[in-house]
Amino acid sequence: MRKTLFLMAVVILAQMPLRQAAGQVAGPDQPKADESQPARPKPPAKTGWDAGAAARYLDARESWWQSWDHAKRDHGTRCVSCHTQATYALARPVLRASLGTHGPADQEAAMLADVRKRVQAWNEMLPFYSDEAYGKGKEVESRNAEAVLNAIILSNYDVEAGKQDEVTKLAFRHAWELQTTTGPDAGAWVWQNFDYAPWESKESEYHWAALMAMQAAREPAYRQQPDVQERLKALTEYLTTHYDAQPLLNKVAALWADESFPDILSAPRKDALLKRIYTLQKPDGGWSTTDLGGWHRRDGTSLETRSDGYATALIALVLEEAVAGAPHASRSTPAHIERALGWLRANQNAETGAWPAWSLNKNRDPQSGPGKFMSDAATAYASVALLESQKHVAHGNAQVRASGR
Repeated sequence: MRKTLFLMAVVILAQMPLRQAAGQVAGPDQPKADESQPARPKPPAKTGWDAGAAARYLDARESWWQSWDHAKRDHGTRCVSCHTQATYALARPVLRASLGTHGPADQEAAMLADVRKRVQAWNEMLPFYSDEAYGKGKEVESRNAEAVLNAIILSNYDVEAGKQDEVTKLAFRHAWELQTTTGPDAGAWVWQNFDYAPWESKESEYHWAALMAMQAAREPAYRQQPDVQERLKALTEYLTTHYDAQPLLNKVAALWADESFPDILSAPRKDALLKRIYTLQKPDGGWSTTDLGGWHRRDGTSLETRSDGYATALIALVLEEAVAGAPHASRSTPAHIERALGWLRANQNAETGAWPAWSLNKNRDPQSGPGKFMSDAATAYASVALLESQKHVAHGNAQVRASGR
């Protein structure tokens, strides 16, 4: 949701003279602006990043995933990944729109065909991981995780098309059928857990429950169906009652879902969360995923503490969509967002199109396929956050034109 207060703040900051932006007040010897002339919207600034390069990186990574032997599954399909495919589905449609291209890229089409095939033949498909090969409970875990990811991926394309596809409805139905209905985790889904944070670990259950709530809310007509409302009620109750025990990364996801389900977080919870987020923002404008949880690498190596694209982009996007202009947002919120966007503009790799992010589990070779998993998510979220900010500025300029100021 675009927030008017945030939009106007962005426009004001964008149009502020350089000396004022640096904290200097115009002196009496400086000429005053001609107030008799209508203010002109500022010409679009250089974005400082390359959307085409980001799209090419994400497409290349999707091609790699589809060809990776470890990702191949039964019936000629592939495992659906949280880090590479779910985030690809979030970013690629909006990147395509910004670049003026029509129709899914070949890599998108292949991914969607794969997901749709598994959804339509759901009862024939094997779980991604068997109990026999990977240990007791892995079949249930992987089946639950896949159902949620299928619904999220397909729903992203429905939002782009403006209507819900029948296969997407089926994917949501599969997910709701597997939603936990009893016990302490009622409302969530048993998640795939190989102790690989943040994608396949104990805390992943809450994170993807929050993203499932947010995604369902993006389809308003579907959300209003009585049976869906019942499922969403259980889901949001889970998010509310389990919030305090979550790492900060998951609390950010809950804040995102709270935009559509405002009962998830109370005002004191929001205030405390935002204060913590703003405190952890680094001098360069970014955030580090390391600071968002009590992670420990399984190989005993030290975690990377520099700002990274995943944490910075995710927080910037959530602040843009769920906080800016809201009653609980402080007046400093636009500045925090702009500093984060500045970091993103400055830290895209000019050669690869990707943003840096590092494994929470091992000191991986950054040139290896698995070594790029965090950068896959970082690049997807960075693209969406930067494109969202450009829409805010464009909308704010349109408001200036309409006002005739």
